[in-house]
Amino acid sequence: MQITNKIHFRNFKGDIFGGLTAAVVALPMALAFGIASGAGASAGLWGAILIGFFASLFGGTPSLISEPTGPMTVIVTAVITELVANSPDRQTGLAMAFTVVMLAGVFQILFGVLRLGKYITMLPYNVISGFMTGIGVILIFLQIAPFIGQETPPGGVIGVIRAFPNLIANISPWETALGVITLAILFFYPSSLKKLVPPQLVALVIGTAISLIFLKDMDIRTIATIGEIVPGLPELQMPTFTSNNLRLMFVNAMVLAMVGSIDCLLTCLVSDSLTRTEHKSNKELIGQGVANLITGLSGGIAGSGATTATVVNIQAGGRTALAGITRALVLLIVVLWAAPLTSGIPLAVLAGIVLKVGINIIDWSFLRRVHQISWKAAGIVYSVVFLTVFVDLMVAVAVGVFIANILTIERLEELQSESVKAITDADDQIVMTEEEKQILDAANGRVLLFHLSGPMIFGVAKAIAREHSAISHYDVLIVDLGEVPVLGVTSSLAIENAIQEAIDAERDVVVVGATGKVKRRLEKLGIAGLIPGDHWMGDRITALKQGLRIVQQKDASSYDNIPESVLPGS
Repeated sequence: MQITNKIHFRNFKGDIFGGLTAAVVALPMALAFGIASGAGASAGLWGAILIGFFASLFGGTPSLISEPTGPMTVIVTAVITELVANSPDRQTGLAMAFTVVMLAGVFQILFGVLRLGKYITMLPYNVISGFMTGIGVILIFLQIAPFIGQETPPGGVIGVIRAFPNLIANISPWETALGVITLAILFFYPSSLKKLVPPQLVALVIGTAISLIFLKDMDIRTIATIGEIVPGLPELQMPTFTSNNLRLMFVNAMVLAMVGSIDCLLTCLVSDSLTRTEHKSNKELIGQGVANLITGLSGGIAGSGATTATVVNIQAGGRTALAGITRALVLLIVVLWAAPLTSGIPLAVLAGIVLKVGINIIDWSFLRRVHQISWKAAGIVYSVVFLTVFVDLMVAVAVGVFIANILTIERLEELQSESVKAITDADDQIVMTEEEKQILDAANGRVLLFHLSGPMIFGVAKAIAREHSAISHYDVLIVDLGEVPVLGVTSSLAIENAIQEAIDAERDVVVVGATGKVKRRLEKLGIAGLIPGDHWMGDRITALKQGLRIVQQKDASSYDNIPESVLPGS
């Protein structure tokens, strides 16, 4: 299977300009996410460079821009915090965290090879909305401390909540002012200027300038900055494992791979809608996996498809992989030759940028409307948000999907149960021809037509049993499967029970319309062996005639056993 992305030069000018524009947007975001993750600004920059380059080279969405994102940063932050706390020193913990990024890349490659791309985004929207909203809330909470000039306390969101009174008591007014100025620029930046200069870069430059020019000579404590980034290539990070953390690392890698895949493929859909193209999900997962594997080896933080950067790239003219590669090369030049210029950037400014990302990730539009849809949908959304923020990301998704599927199955059961009909006379429950109605009426209630239609999922089994049990006086059971495209195992067993009960009561059973997969399912379960070969019919009219014939034969047989003196006319 060929996974390399062809680089086309048919849109050379647009791709170069798109890549340059995306690089300008990426610089402040990479620095902010690197600092927010705990791995450092350099890890954020290398993540942006390597993920962007290799995802563009090997991916399946030409216009997609990949880099560290809010959802991935939330997980990487938790991974680094946990592994550093469980390690004898910070360097070992970071090495294991980068190993988790490598493993996540391996898992994503496996997802693509196993062709799981089309399934990953098949999540109910209320689960996705709650999940992304929860991630946005986490990002906001984790940026509160640096936003007001404090160190982020351990313990995630709960740790921040517990330490909140102490954080407020020790607030740094000058750094808080920088954070507020950053947010103000991001919120009130004119839309007409966004195509010329991204607001994140403007906020970064203005915030840094205020810190270096106006606050430098004032009698205040030192403003916390990201520090100097050493120019040069990254140091290779070899995979590091410890027996105590092995299970934790694999679980975190799976979570990172899943979230990265969902985040990326959702962005691919955005790219498709803007470019009127169709991405290749499995190829994209392989590209993302290769990119995260190489990024982890190079000490960068994990990433995925970034919606904002992708939209900026497309609006600037980027259409092929050349745009993503151009963006990565521009950032590489910055890291190799201009990295020392970033040393004076205040942490409060970066915290303001990430905090705004968190606010944007929250699905405000859906949250405002979900209550109008149904209380069940709202309950799922808020449950997923709560579990994401206070328990675990994968637990949130698993519980949300489980509840959503149960509610969906319940609704499908209600709808499909209406298509299970036990009929003994010609009424309006199903569409029948005049001849079929006449035959059924002639049977005088002694032929039971058991009509099923639509997919028979397991939730319909109860309706099958209930409808069959409701009518007990009949001589012939006709099971009509002509309108059943899919027959589940549980529903098959319910039909088997109905047939077996009829046979035990010495009633005749006729099956009509069972073909293809439905018939093979019945044969594999052994149901075919319960019914004579001449009682399998291809159409309903023939089956009804057979049922009436059986009733008439039983009537004749009963007359044969009655003494001649009591027969009618004697």
